[in-house]
Amino acid sequence: MTEPTYSHTVDEKPIWVFDNLCSRDEATTVFQGLEASAFRHNEVARPDTVDYKHWAVGLSEAQIAGLPVYQRAMAQITETTGKKYRAYRGYVNYASYGDMLFTHTDCLPAADELTVLVYICPKWDIEWGGETLFYNEHDDCVFASTPKPGRTVIFHGAIKHVGRPPNRICYTPRYTLAFKLEPAI
Repeated sequence: MTEPTYSHTVDEKPIWVFDNLCSRDEATTVFQGLEASAFRHNEVARPDTVDYKHWAVGLSEAQIAGLPVYQRAMAQITETTGKKYRAYRGYVNYASYGDMLFTHTDCLPAADELTVLVYICPKWDIEWGGETLFYNEHDDCVFASTPKPGRTVIFHGAIKHVGRPPNRICYTPRYTLAFKLEPAI
């Protein structure tokens, strides 16, 4: 398929960043559709942060399967890892200035699960912030991904990470399309 723009490992777990699995036009089209979506204020990062919910909208299996970026990401994962995965959950996170988002993992350390994040925005300015930060076992930030339009980040779900909300000067929502993947049987 294609080589990642960036790749990194955190505690021997992979992160791949691709800038060609989702075009700016595709990200813009999804962004425009999300402007009318029914986001719910019920997403929680970890059990101990249940009092600090953030906004998300869930996707059905049909909606996930119908997204071209999902199909391209799955093909890329099979090419990269030699394994087939399937989405057991898909959703879009919404973050804006002032939101509180917490570090978390998406699976247990021994699980063979991956997470796919796609930044859904027609444009992004470096001064707006909103990066996804990845932490090692010592809670040091060792990798960051800028939320560029259509950028796709695929990583092992046991890597501690957080999506930071945008800075004060950003009036655009930070939408992140997320797929949680498990090995296909």
